Amino acid sequence: MSRPEPSDNISDYGPRGPSEFYRHGRAGAAVGEGSAPKGDLSRLRQSLGPEPEIVHVPQPTRRLGWFASGFIIALAFGVVIGWLVIAEFPSLSGKAPSSSTKTAEVAPTSPSAGLPNTPTAPRAVQSSPQIAGVPAASTGAQPASSAPARLATVGGASEPAPTVRGVTDSEIRFGISAPFSGPAKELGQNMKLGIESAFNAANANGGVYGRKLRLVAADDGYEPARTTAAMTQLYEKDQVFGLIGNVGTPTAVVALPYALDRKMLFFGAFTGAGLLRSDPPDRYVFNYRASYAEETAAVVNYLVKVKRLLPEQIAVFAQQDAYGDAGFSGVEKAIRSLRGGNDSPILRLNYQRNTVDVYDAVAQLQQIQQQALQQKSRPPIKAVIMVPTYRAAAKFIEKTRDLYPDMIYTSVSFVGSTALANELMLLGKKYATGVIVTQVVPALEGHSSLVLDYKSALAKYFPGEAPDYVSLEGYVDATVLVAALKQNGAQLDTEKLVATFENLRDLDIGLGTPMTFSPSEHQGVHKVWGTQLDADGRYQPFDLQ
Repeated sequence: MSRPEPSDNISDYGPRGPSEFYRHGRAGAAVGEGSAPKGDLSRLRQSLGPEPEIVHVPQPTRRLGWFASGFIIALAFGVVIGWLVIAEFPSLSGKAPSSSTKTAEVAPTSPSAGLPNTPTAPRAVQSSPQIAGVPAASTGAQPASSAPARLATVGGASEPAPTVRGVTDSEIRFGISAPFSGPAKELGQNMKLGIESAFNAANANGGVYGRKLRLVAADDGYEPARTTAAMTQLYEKDQVFGLIGNVGTPTAVVALPYALDRKMLFFGAFTGAGLLRSDPPDRYVFNYRASYAEETAAVVNYLVKVKRLLPEQIAVFAQQDAYGDAGFSGVEKAIRSLRGGNDSPILRLNYQRNTVDVYDAVAQLQQIQQQALQQKSRPPIKAVIMVPTYRAAAKFIEKTRDLYPDMIYTSVSFVGSTALANELMLLGKKYATGVIVTQVVPALEGHSSLVLDYKSALAKYFPGEAPDYVSLEGYVDATVLVAALKQNGAQLDTEKLVATFENLRDLDIGLGTPMTFSPSEHQGVHKVWGTQLDADGRYQPFDLQ
């Protein structure tokens, strides 16, 4: 038998009478006895004891619950979506973005007066609006594959600075393209040693305005064909701020235009070629050392005025490339000056770069000497000015010393003085004794403050490495660069550093001659020192005048 449903006229929330409680009471109560007399019903309730617990708990209408739940969920979604829309599109709320918003922008900048022109990676990195009073680096063309330059803080500690290639809050990166393999590798290795000795000494004293100096090297093998790849590595992969100590003239023929096109600092190259000494000077090129023209002029004057040789008695042994051309041109100019502007042929003996194939040069010299003895048409050659690397120079001396014991051999500084001395001493004392090398730094045997500081730094940071004229030049280069960086101030970019160099006056680092740069003078020193090998293979200073 089924339980009867409550009457339809009874509300879920209305008051209940006794009969309703009974109908929802315990199981076992008589069903269908609603017509029983009230007395009997009363006695029955008493017999059953206290009123039973209410087991029917009326629920709110389900439609009302669903509506309230749906409304709350819709309201929550509406709040979230509205917040996202306002945050993503501030203009919808009538508010422009704040000037400190750090959203990524790719906005080309055009160079203008007073702004640095250091090329940087395209701004695909997080950027911020330019800080008032701080010049922004220009975004020069650059391959998309290159890594973006990091930011350097040059304002307050919490203010992001404009992007400056190779400069961060803790580091300044410089690059060097030089031979670290092949026949001329000692030149690159020693140049790097000298630069890093000076950088390490500066870093040990806190760096430059809290930034440490770091040198990144790329091997070009002293071959122009490899130089573009080396420069591209330094510029695009290593993101260097500028270049210091690049080695060689034939490689500079490639490296210099690459750097100038990108407005990179090209400082202290290990070459005296006129290529790096334009008139007026190229804005981004600064040289420490004397030129090959100055070195060869000094030695020509020594041979003619001190040793009393005729200009016709001087020959040139040179590498057959831009390096050899630069040295030979210097000799021509010096001899032409001594002759009052009159040109006359100068014997040039050639060899190929990165070889020791000097046999054609030796044969040509022998032929000229025989003609001089037989025909008396010209005096014999008594001095050879060399524009070589050390191995080719040593081979040439080896093949000619016994033939012409009284021959005077001189070389420009690029030869690699220590390496040349070592090569000659392996051949024997007679090959080394008397060989002259012009230098662009003071004698290593001296006791000036600069030389002593260099030797101390080299011994401290590279123990076991012997002092060398090439590494001393690298040390001087880096010392001058550090001085300019300190004078520049903490806010660093290429244009500002160029301006600092052009206003550097009477810098004294202990060379015995002050160093001065200006807008029309980008070479710091013009002095040439004379050195000559003794029987022990040591260079002794001597006066070229």
